[in-house]
Amino acid sequence: MGANKHNPDNRLDNVEKIQDAIENTEENIIAANETLSFSSGEEKQAIQDKNERRRKSIDGMKEEMQDEQEARESGYSNDNI
Repeated sequence: MGANKHNPDNRLDNVEKIQDAIENTEENIIAANETLSFSSGEEKQAIQDKNERRRKSIDGMKEEMQDEQEARESGYSNDNI
């Protein structure tokens, strides 16, 4: 068997990646809301439920982004990643 090499954890751009994910999720909420007027009752409820899950996900991503920002400010270095 060949040796599997573990990829190092590169946290240097995590804040930016999380911010992009938040923006994409917010755009998905907007797009879904635009379809509500064309949806039936059951579809509307499914869209609203999914958007609520998206909002909760955004809250979690914001917390994670804050953690990453604090780690960045406390000086993690390439030796630690």
